[in-house]
Amino acid sequence: MFDIYEFELVKAAEILVREMFKVKRGETFVITADTESDIRVVNATAQAVFAAEGKPMVILLPSPLGVGKAADPMLPIDALSGALKDADAWIEFNNQWLLYSTPYERAINENKRLRYMCLVGMNAEMMIRVIGRVEYKLLEKFLLKITEITKNAKKMRITTPAGTDVKFENDPDRPIYCDMGNASKPGVYMLSGQISWAPKFETIKGVIVFDGSVVPPMGLLNEPIKLYIKKGKIVDIKGGKEAVEFSKWLQSFRNPNMLRLAHVCYGFNPGAKLTGNILEDERVWGCTEWGIGYLSPIDAPPNGIPAPSHTDGICLNSSVWLDDIQIMDEGKVIHPELRKLSEKIERCGKI
Repeated sequence: MFDIYEFELVKAAEILVREMFKVKRGETFVITADTESDIRVVNATAQAVFAAEGKPMVILLPSPLGVGKAADPMLPIDALSGALKDADAWIEFNNQWLLYSTPYERAINENKRLRYMCLVGMNAEMMIRVIGRVEYKLLEKFLLKITEITKNAKKMRITTPAGTDVKFENDPDRPIYCDMGNASKPGVYMLSGQISWAPKFETIKGVIVFDGSVVPPMGLLNEPIKLYIKKGKIVDIKGGKEAVEFSKWLQSFRNPNMLRLAHVCYGFNPGAKLTGNILEDERVWGCTEWGIGYLSPIDAPPNGIPAPSHTDGICLNSSVWLDDIQIMDEGKVIHPELRKLSEKIERCGKI
């Protein structure tokens, strides 16, 4: 007997370890997971690290009841921090993610050689689609170009068929992250196919409609959630039962920063599909994603957004304007320099 995608998973893990992390002989490579993680992915990655002559260290944790700092009370904070502070590389496969938790912050701030990649909730089938079957050279060329033109834009507008219509200004002094899957140098990395940045918070205004997923606390949405935004803060939430649930979840922290918009992202991974796993959902081709709550000071110096947790919501089929020039129309790239490359990448992702 064999597991489904057993052969393909080995290839994806090899790409992750050898091509993306470029693991060197003798490096300590920590893999964290929780009891909701896909153990096949964990084992395949550890095997690939060992085959590359690295030293894999798998840390399996009970699943916390929250993410980010909300997970802190259920984590072995000091022991976990100690392991991460002495590692060369760290992949997070936790379903209830450690990103933004205290061990994460300690590791990033104190271990300057650490290469971290957030692959929360990764499962075998997804790993094959979003890593094993992606044409990285083509995708990298596309992502670098759209990052460049976005960084040069002062003002932006995003709309969707579901009702999103939001405007904001970019801050040229804040970093814009282009996730291309290259984790060969120290730093924080995400799965390839996303571009993320923090706009000028006080300029964000309009309506944001989540019609894909919201994680946490829900996952896939059965009905849209409509957020009304003024000066970068949620002032009202409309919709059905899920909108009520989302509002109660945000208010449960009793912290006004949980109502603040933290970042905006493009989604551009040709293998990604809407599944309820936010790692994949926020890379669905042509979507935009908004983060709410906590934001690291690194992303928006000097203070970021100090909040007890973080959530991400997906807006499907986005149209985007940069300084009044439209580059996307309902999820399709129409920018003249990017359209043909975009079409070629999407075809490769469907093989």
